[in-house]
Amino acid sequence: MSTTGPQPFTTPRLDALPLDPAYAEEMAVVFADPALYVFTGGGPPDPAALRSRYERQCAGSPDLGELWWNWVLRVRSEGCLAGYVQATVRGPRVEIAWVVGTPWQGRGYASEAVKGLAAHLTSAGGVRTLVAHVHPDHAASEAVASAAGLAPTGEWEDGERRWTGTRPCRGPLGPARPDDLVRVS
Repeated sequence: MSTTGPQPFTTPRLDALPLDPAYAEEMAVVFADPALYVFTGGGPPDPAALRSRYERQCAGSPDLGELWWNWVLRVRSEGCLAGYVQATVRGPRVEIAWVVGTPWQGRGYASEAVKGLAAHLTSAGGVRTLVAHVHPDHAASEAVASAAGLAPTGEWEDGERRWTGTRPCRGPLGPARPDDLVRVS
Protein backbone atom coordinates (compact mmCIF):
# COMPACT_ATOMS: atom_id res chain seq x y z
CA MET A 1 0.00 0.00 0.00
CA SER A 2 1.27 3.45 -0.89
CA THR A 3 2.32 5.77 1.91
CA THR A 4 2.73 8.75 -0.38
CA GLY A 5 -0.88 9.83 -0.20
CA PRO A 6 -4.29 9.00 -1.54
CA GLN A 7 -4.46 8.00 -5.16
CA PRO A 8 -7.51 8.82 -7.28
CA PHE A 9 -9.92 6.04 -8.13
CA THR A 10 -13.16 5.69 -10.04
CA THR A 11 -16.37 3.74 -9.75
CA PRO A 12 -18.99 3.34 -12.48
CA ARG A 13 -20.46 6.81 -11.82
CA LEU A 14 -17.99 8.60 -9.54
CA ASP A 15 -14.48 10.01 -9.59
CA ALA A 16 -12.80 9.97 -6.19
CA LEU A 17 -10.26 12.80 -6.26
CA PRO A 18 -7.62 13.36 -3.58
CA LEU A 19 -8.68 16.16 -1.27
CA ASP A 20 -7.36 19.63 -2.04
CA PRO A 21 -8.16 22.89 -0.20
CA ALA A 22 -9.23 24.30 -3.58
CA TYR A 23 -12.42 22.19 -3.27
CA ALA A 24 -13.58 24.07 -0.13
CA GLU A 25 -15.93 26.51 -1.89
CA GLU A 26 -17.81 23.83 -3.81
CA MET A 27 -17.86 21.42 -0.87
CA ALA A 28 -19.32 24.12 1.40
CA VAL A 29 -22.32 24.14 -0.96
CA VAL A 30 -22.49 20.31 -0.82
CA PHE A 31 -22.57 20.49 3.00
CA ALA A 32 -25.00 23.44 3.24
CA ASP A 33 -28.09 21.48 4.32
CA PRO A 34 -28.47 21.42 8.15
CA ALA A 35 -30.18 18.01 7.79
CA LEU A 36 -26.75 16.47 7.14
CA TYR A 37 -25.83 17.08 10.79
CA VAL A 38 -28.80 15.42 12.53
CA PHE A 39 -26.74 12.36 13.54
CA THR A 40 -23.27 13.90 13.77
CA GLY A 41 -23.96 17.27 15.35
CA GLY A 42 -22.52 20.57 14.24
CA GLY A 43 -23.70 22.48 11.24
CA PRO A 44 -22.77 23.60 7.76
CA PRO A 45 -19.20 24.93 7.54
CA ASP A 46 -18.36 28.19 5.84
CA PRO A 47 -15.85 27.97 2.97
CA ALA A 48 -12.98 29.53 4.99
CA ALA A 49 -13.40 27.04 7.85
CA LEU A 50 -13.63 24.18 5.38
CA ARG A 51 -10.49 25.35 3.57
CA SER A 52 -8.64 25.46 6.90
CA ARG A 53 -9.85 21.94 7.77
CA TYR A 54 -8.77 20.67 4.35
CA GLU A 55 -5.32 22.24 4.76
CA ARG A 56 -4.89 20.39 8.09
CA GLN A 57 -6.14 17.13 6.60
CA CYS A 58 -3.86 17.42 3.56
CA ALA A 59 -0.86 18.11 5.84
CA GLY A 60 -1.42 14.67 7.35
CA SER A 61 -1.62 13.15 10.76
CA PRO A 62 0.91 14.25 13.39
CA ASP A 63 1.07 10.55 14.35
CA LEU A 64 3.75 8.98 12.14
CA GLY A 65 2.00 5.61 12.40
CA GLU A 66 -1.22 6.98 10.89
CA LEU A 67 -2.12 8.17 7.40
CA TRP A 68 -5.04 10.48 6.61
CA TRP A 69 -6.42 9.84 3.15
CA ASN A 70 -9.36 11.90 1.93
CA TRP A 71 -11.16 12.09 -1.39
CA VAL A 72 -13.96 14.27 -2.72
CA LEU A 73 -16.55 12.56 -4.88
CA ARG A 74 -17.37 13.98 -8.29
CA VAL A 75 -20.49 12.72 -10.04
CA ARG A 76 -19.14 12.25 -13.52
CA SER A 77 -22.44 12.78 -15.39
CA GLU A 78 -23.13 16.05 -13.56
CA GLY A 79 -19.55 17.31 -13.35
CA CYS A 80 -20.02 18.40 -9.73
CA LEU A 81 -18.80 17.39 -6.31
CA ALA A 82 -21.33 15.53 -4.17
CA GLY A 83 -19.54 14.32 -1.03
CA TYR A 84 -16.44 12.62 0.30
CA VAL A 85 -14.92 9.39 1.55
CA GLN A 86 -12.02 9.18 3.92
CA ALA A 87 -9.69 6.62 5.41
CA THR A 88 -7.52 6.75 8.50
CA VAL A 89 -4.88 4.11 7.87
CA ARG A 90 -3.08 2.46 10.80
CA GLY A 91 -1.16 -0.44 9.31
CA PRO A 92 -3.61 -3.17 8.29
CA ARG A 93 -6.54 -1.44 10.09
CA VAL A 94 -8.39 1.34 8.28
CA GLU A 95 -11.22 3.46 9.65
CA ILE A 96 -13.48 4.77 6.92
CA ALA A 97 -16.16 7.45 6.80
CA TRP A 98 -18.38 9.04 4.16
CA VAL A 99 -20.83 11.85 3.56
CA VAL A 100 -22.95 12.51 0.48
CA GLY A 101 -24.75 15.84 0.19
CA THR A 102 -28.52 15.88 0.51
CA PRO A 103 -29.28 16.55 -3.18
CA TRP A 104 -27.38 13.38 -4.18
CA GLN A 105 -28.75 11.05 -1.50
CA GLY A 106 -31.01 8.16 -2.39
CA ARG A 107 -29.20 7.40 -5.64
CA GLY A 108 -26.76 4.80 -4.32
CA TYR A 109 -23.71 7.09 -4.54
CA ALA A 110 -22.63 6.50 -0.93
CA SER A 111 -22.77 2.71 -1.28
CA GLU A 112 -20.95 2.88 -4.60
CA ALA A 113 -18.28 5.19 -3.20
CA VAL A 114 -17.68 3.15 -0.05
CA LYS A 115 -17.54 -0.14 -1.96
CA GLY A 116 -15.10 1.51 -4.36
CA LEU A 117 -13.05 2.86 -1.46
CA ALA A 118 -12.89 -0.58 0.15
CA ALA A 119 -11.77 -2.17 -3.13
CA HIS A 120 -9.25 0.63 -3.72
CA LEU A 121 -7.74 0.29 -0.25
CA THR A 122 -7.39 -3.47 -0.49
CA SER A 123 -6.25 -3.65 -4.13
CA ALA A 124 -2.65 -2.81 -3.21
CA GLY A 125 -2.65 -5.27 -0.32
CA GLY A 126 -1.92 -4.75 3.32
CA VAL A 127 -5.40 -3.75 4.48
CA ARG A 128 -6.97 -6.49 6.57
CA THR A 129 -9.67 -4.77 8.65
CA LEU A 130 -12.08 -1.97 7.78
CA VAL A 131 -13.89 -0.11 10.54
CA ALA A 132 -16.71 2.43 10.41
CA HIS A 133 -18.71 4.13 13.15
CA VAL A 134 -22.43 4.57 12.48
CA HIS A 135 -25.12 6.26 14.58
CA PRO A 136 -27.64 3.55 15.57
CA ASP A 137 -30.58 5.57 14.20
CA HIS A 138 -28.97 6.29 10.83
CA ALA A 139 -30.49 3.53 8.70
CA ALA A 140 -29.05 4.90 5.44
CA SER A 141 -25.47 4.79 6.77
CA GLU A 142 -26.07 1.32 8.17
CA ALA A 143 -27.14 0.24 4.67
CA VAL A 144 -23.96 1.76 3.20
CA ALA A 145 -21.76 -0.03 5.74
CA SER A 146 -23.56 -3.29 5.05
CA ALA A 147 -23.22 -2.85 1.27
CA ALA A 148 -19.47 -2.47 1.77
CA GLY A 149 -19.37 -5.81 3.59
CA LEU A 150 -19.15 -4.46 7.13
CA ALA A 151 -21.18 -5.86 10.01
CA PRO A 152 -22.20 -4.24 13.30
CA THR A 153 -20.34 -5.19 16.45
CA GLY A 154 -21.22 -4.82 20.11
CA GLU A 155 -18.61 -2.09 20.44
CA TRP A 156 -19.51 1.61 20.73
CA GLU A 157 -17.59 4.87 20.49
CA ASP A 158 -19.06 8.32 21.10
CA GLY A 159 -22.62 6.99 20.76
CA GLU A 160 -21.94 5.24 17.46
CA ARG A 161 -21.82 1.51 16.82
CA ARG A 162 -18.61 0.10 15.40
CA TRP A 163 -18.98 -1.84 12.16
CA THR A 164 -16.11 -4.01 10.95
CA GLY A 165 -15.12 -6.31 8.16
CA THR A 166 -12.07 -8.44 7.56
CA ARG A 167 -10.80 -8.34 4.02
CA PRO A 168 -8.61 -11.30 3.10
CA CYS A 169 -7.38 -9.93 -0.20
CA ARG A 170 -9.55 -7.73 -2.39
CA GLY A 171 -13.17 -6.90 -3.02
CA PRO A 172 -15.77 -6.63 -0.26
CA LEU A 173 -14.91 -9.31 2.27
CA GLY A 174 -13.77 -11.92 -0.17
CA PRO A 175 -12.93 -12.52 -3.78
CA ALA A 176 -13.66 -9.69 -6.17
CA ARG A 177 -17.05 -9.65 -7.85
CA PRO A 178 -17.81 -7.78 -11.10
CA ASP A 179 -19.66 -4.98 -9.25
CA ASP A 180 -16.61 -4.38 -7.02
CA LEU A 181 -14.43 -3.18 -9.87
CA VAL A 182 -12.56 0.03 -9.28
CA ARG A 183 -10.12 1.71 -11.58
CA VAL A 184 -7.08 3.49 -10.19
CA SER A 185 -6.30 6.56 -12.27
